[in-house]
Amino acid sequence: MINTPCEFMMWNGLPVIRREIAESMISNFGLNQKETASKLGVTPAAVCQYISKKRGKVKIIDENILNEIKISAEKIIERGGNSVVRETCRICKIMRKEGIFSFSCNACDTQD
Repeated sequence: MINTPCEFMMWNGLPVIRREIAESMISNFGLNQKETASKLGVTPAAVCQYISKKRGKVKIIDENILNEIKISAEKIIERGGNSVVRETCRICKIMRKEGIFSFSCNACDTQD
């Protein structure tokens, strides 16, 4: 069976992006796991799994991408709501551009 780009992203990319954003919210902005979960629209248990690397196991090491993730974390903290979707898609685009995700995603491409 062939997975669509969105399926690949849902199972592989999204957990990595969420984990990186959650880690940034906690380490860079001092949120606790419950506050981070609320901002991301996930459960505190999910944040615990991101932090313990049970979800989103791939670690991003590119400093430019990590800086962009920090910017996204700050925007989500400040704006909440739909900014989670917008910022997740923004990070996905950056990662695709850098070759981390090498596919086209129409859903992300419409989130400008």
